[in-house]
Amino acid sequence: MKIALLGSHGVGKTTLCYDLAARLKRLDQSVEIVREVARQCPLPLNRQTTLAAQQWILHRQITDELAAANLADVVLCDRSALDNYAYLVARLGPRQELEPLVADWMRGYDALFKVPILQAPRYDGTRDLSEEFQVAIDRQIDELLVHFGSACVRLDPSRRARWPEDILRDVGLGNNPAQFGLFDGPG
Repeated sequence: MKIALLGSHGVGKTTLCYDLAARLKRLDQSVEIVREVARQCPLPLNRQTTLAAQQWILHRQITDELAAANLADVVLCDRSALDNYAYLVARLGPRQELEPLVADWMRGYDALFKVPILQAPRYDGTRDLSEEFQVAIDRQIDELLVHFGSACVRLDPSRRARWPEDILRDVGLGNNPAQFGLFDGPG
């Protein structure tokens, strides 16, 4: 099963991804996380990105997902090919040569969950701090979801503390861990 968390930068995808991984482990699922690859890109990012940078990121995302799929039952992606492509489209417009690749790759996710913007991005050494840019990317992701016909569950902002349980329920993995109580003390 391959699950991707979509959304603009600074919305909490990485934190949610690690929380989900821990919960899946407690369900006795083998899990691989595909980390956000943009942080490894040696080329310009954010509002200064280039075609080469976004191609590097998109292809690295796909490569990392392919590798992870052979290592675990569940692959959690801290981004998807679509939201990586959104940064390219926002800066340079759609690229007809990449659209078939993105469209095909999007069909390979078993579940997509869009993380909403709840706060402005915070400095982390990579992330763009512009709230306007954060919102523009969020809108671009929404437009591309429609463009590619990708079904996506939008996480409810009022249920933030329950997102991991909501996701596990939506993908059919339930909320009763096989290792429930493993770390509980006597009593």
